[in-house]
Amino acid sequence: MTDPASPTGYLADIAAQPDALLRQADSPLPASLAGLDLSRYDRIVLTGMGSSLYSFVPAERALASAGLPVWRIDAGQLLDTPERVTPNTLLWATSQSGRSGELVALLERLAGSARPRTVLATTDDPASPLALAADVLIELHSGPEATVSTKSYINTLAAHRRVLAALRGGEDDASVTAGLRRAAGELRALLADPPLPTDVAKQALAAAQPRFAYVGTGADAATALTGALITKEASRVAAEGYVGGAFRHGPLELAGPGLTVLLFGTGDEHDMALPALARDLTAGGSTVVTVGPRAYPGTGHFATPPAGGSFERLVFGIAHVQQLTVALANAAGQVPGEFRFGRKITDTL
Repeated sequence: MTDPASPTGYLADIAAQPDALLRQADSPLPASLAGLDLSRYDRIVLTGMGSSLYSFVPAERALASAGLPVWRIDAGQLLDTPERVTPNTLLWATSQSGRSGELVALLERLAGSARPRTVLATTDDPASPLALAADVLIELHSGPEATVSTKSYINTLAAHRRVLAALRGGEDDASVTAGLRRAAGELRALLADPPLPTDVAKQALAAAQPRFAYVGTGADAATALTGALITKEASRVAAEGYVGGAFRHGPLELAGPGLTVLLFGTGDEHDMALPALARDLTAGGSTVVTVGPRAYPGTGHFATPPAGGSFERLVFGIAHVQQLTVALANAAGQVPGEFRFGRKITDTL
């Protein structure tokens, strides 16, 4: 178990991600999952807090593309408007601890006659309130973490990937887990000699008004949103995450010297938003880095595997962000991943 008080706890958790991913790949899915028929529900509600909620972005897109009525809503919003959950809802909730304050309060609010038809839970703790309330439990097998979500985030992406394949059909679990094992091997190679982006960190923090924005399209929006969150947590540097063209609606005024933007996508010139955004930002003096298999013109590049699917891209993308948070903390004289005010489990409202 990683010692939460250790200054190297965050670094140890980052290094342990390939082993955690292999544990997920080696774990069996529950037989009860096979009994779920998505067509029986009037809506599918995906919920969690922080990176647990953001990890649902690929699942939300996959379910929506299949024509299913799906919403991704944080547990705090659901607690405020529990009427969004009907008696014929599939409520899919994710929490590493299974004890997030909003989620526990929501489950209590939805008990009895307000209970959804099915509660599907992904969590690392089978004894948690979330696990005990679930009709179907998917264990993350990520293990304890010191502070910032690392192993749990990647294993959540993997667990969601397996659940989707099982519920939608067309891809058996053996092929999915084989892909997870390949990704674990590729990630292990990356982390064995991590490309710490010290130059990017030092240049960014040397600015009079350093600013960070992470922008992602498609499934990569999950990395942009989670990446901004862990940048704040792990390095105490203010960063905001945006989906697609949202950055142009107001935040674009932050552009210019001192703004560092990470673009998460395929690097494809046919992308509807990011190539033009990269061009406009670099023209205005911002520092822009593509995190993907190919760099958008005029930007720096944190490379992700050119082969494979979006899962590998998401895994490598968040690994690059983790390395950036370490570089930023080091450049600022901080301990990477050390919490001063927060706690690993946010169990209070």
